[in-house]
Amino acid sequence: MNKREIPGWLLGLSGLAGLLLLWWLGVKVFGAAGGLSARFSLAATAASLWELLGRGELYLHIAVSLKRIFVGLLMALLVGVPLGLLVGSSRNLEAATTPAFQFLRMISPLSWMPIVVMLMGVGDRPIYFLLAFAAVWPIMLNTAAGVRQLDPRWLQLSASLSATRWETLRRVIIPGVVGHVLTGVRLAIGILWIVLVPCEMLGVSAGLGYYILDTRDRLAYSELMAMVVLIGLLGFALDALARWLHQRWVHAGQ
Repeated sequence: MNKREIPGWLLGLSGLAGLLLLWWLGVKVFGAAGGLSARFSLAATAASLWELLGRGELYLHIAVSLKRIFVGLLMALLVGVPLGLLVGSSRNLEAATTPAFQFLRMISPLSWMPIVVMLMGVGDRPIYFLLAFAAVWPIMLNTAAGVRQLDPRWLQLSASLSATRWETLRRVIIPGVVGHVLTGVRLAIGILWIVLVPCEMLGVSAGLGYYILDTRDRLAYSELMAMVVLIGLLGFALDALARWLHQRWVHAGQ
């Protein structure tokens, strides 16, 4: 007798339900009744989140943060994809640049915050730089990996047809690495979303990170927890969008 397979979406919902249960148990077991922990409870957070969704100012902060994400991602693509194409196409260049790139990649983007603020001041410019610095590495490395995994027969065919370098790049290499670039984009979005919130504490007046600080200063702890949940939901949605784009490209290429 074959066992019925449980749908993936149902397993996902059960995992989320387990997470909510752990949240409820944590507040119940470790928090004193009527104490500060009650403001972080599931019920208080849900009520604050519902209230937040009715405020127009929240959507302004979301729009500002999403704009910063997309600008930082675009800058990372403009730098990471050409670098990845160059590194992936030359073994000598790869050997020469890999130690430097790996060294820079392992430095936390947040480590640059004091230096960037001193050089660029406060505002959006240092945030764009830090986000682009964080996102460029997965995009570059995945692009380079895509170039190395190209079928050499396609390159030989291009050469036999006397295609120019630009035609080979446009017709063979770029279509062949788009899937890897999208994988890098998905990884980059996860990194960007983590780096964004502390970056938005650099003296700006809008954004999700700024709003987190504002709720803390107002001692609105249930609202703060609601913002944490909202940041998680938005990040989940961005990752789902990147995953959908990747799957759509893969299926279109089959």
